[in-house]
Amino acid sequence: MKAHRSPHLSPRLNLHLLKVLILNEVRLRMRRLSTVVTLVAIAAIGWAMIPDPATSTNALISVDEMRVLYTSSAMALGSACFGGTLFSLAGFYLVRGRMSEDIRSGTGSVICATPVGNTAFLVGRWMGGVAYLGALVVAFMGTMMVCHAVRGEGPIEPLIYLQTYLIVLLPMVLFTVSCAILFDSYTLLMGKAGDALYFFMMLAQLMIMAIVEKHAREGFHPLLLVDFSGMASTFFNLATHFSTTNLSVGASPFDAKLAPITLPATIWSAQIVLARLASCAIALLPLLPAALLFHRFSPDRVKVSRASVRRSPLAILNGWCQPLARLAQPLFRGAAVLPGLPGRIAVELALTLAANPSAIAVLIIVCGASLVVPSAKLGALVISGVMFWGALVCAISTRDYDSDMEALSGAVPGGAGRRYLGQLGATVALGLMIMGPIALRWSFGEPLRAAAVVTGVFALGALASMFGRLSRTSRTFLALFMFACYVALNGKQAPMLDMVGFSGATNVQALLTQLAVGAAALLVGYAYNRHQAR
Repeated sequence: MKAHRSPHLSPRLNLHLLKVLILNEVRLRMRRLSTVVTLVAIAAIGWAMIPDPATSTNALISVDEMRVLYTSSAMALGSACFGGTLFSLAGFYLVRGRMSEDIRSGTGSVICATPVGNTAFLVGRWMGGVAYLGALVVAFMGTMMVCHAVRGEGPIEPLIYLQTYLIVLLPMVLFTVSCAILFDSYTLLMGKAGDALYFFMMLAQLMIMAIVEKHAREGFHPLLLVDFSGMASTFFNLATHFSTTNLSVGASPFDAKLAPITLPATIWSAQIVLARLASCAIALLPLLPAALLFHRFSPDRVKVSRASVRRSPLAILNGWCQPLARLAQPLFRGAAVLPGLPGRIAVELALTLAANPSAIAVLIIVCGASLVVPSAKLGALVISGVMFWGALVCAISTRDYDSDMEALSGAVPGGAGRRYLGQLGATVALGLMIMGPIALRWSFGEPLRAAAVVTGVFALGALASMFGRLSRTSRTFLALFMFACYVALNGKQAPMLDMVGFSGATNVQALLTQLAVGAAALLVGYAYNRHQAR
């Protein structure tokens, strides 16, 4: 269905419509609770990833085992570097999805009939997304300045922060929003297929980092032009400035016997600045296929049912495993006779397995593999299982809202609070069913890893339920969970990142921290549900 541009629309009116589209996008997104929840979570992660120089044995940036002082340039560079990874994942899942909302609400039919052209509409959506994500980055920068006031070792220089954030993060913001617009415009990428594809694209950014690190001494690498996250460009710039590749950005150990060094206020070379500008231009390229493939809410290209229940890879897998759904029937019968909270947990678990028979298949595969896989390979098996489990259970606490059943489910005995505990219990129970056999095998020789499976499943399950209820969208937890897995897979030696014992680096302190995080998330989620029910 093609859009027809009205001859009565003047350029001035077109600019007015573009302004309205941009402001509308920003207002709608800023009013979402998921925006606040995600920003708070990202700020908390940011603070946690900046070691306190007064008490920690790690540094934000180290060069040849020398600690870099926490000046404005160092704090801005370090926070922007891992902020790029955070926002490239969380930002994508926050920005995308507006097309599906338009289809489900019927607004898409109205937009389809307006004289606004495809290009103007998509540009408006894109600019609104850029303004929204840019505002979140600015808010994050503000929290890092507060962190600087607490842990910094020099004056706060806002212009240094602004310069660094623009150079490092602007390509990421443009590319993230461009991909979100493309994936929402093309029917086949509107569901979880697009989510998965984008996640693998972010993994490719890590490969760019590894390649640039390997060839840093050989000079500028062309892959820096597509380094949208900014990590590889930051590393190359530091390596060029200090003439060494023995450096680290993030919580990294240093030699306290060596005198700390200071990062110059202006460290960016003209070559890197030009490369980042080129990256900004390349980041706009996804908008070209978006304009060509845009469905414009045409009924013959996208349907309401398709927007509401999309055929994601998980949905296709569930279709293939549909015969296994009958194995959940005993749980329904057990839920009918179990009293109180155990019955609620059983029925939520039965509903999850019946609706997602792929979970039954994964459960059978993991249980069987845990008996024959060598001990050295069990870590890979458990992290694979927990990633599937996390992607599945993130929607358990939001399905009442997604199906418009919150009021009805809250009216049953026990109300919304008991309902929340039942869904949380089902989330944790499913995780223990999948990873429990591995924990049982570890319990004989590596009890700490076995305990990490239990505490990790509890903490992640509580966070999934809390974020789902607070933001009313599964994508808040999904984005943060994917980022946590991304970081954990690249920091296998850190006990705090060994969330389910997959790397074997966990310790008692990490286990107690997971229990504390899980308990706090449980209490916050339960209190919120009780408050909402009043």
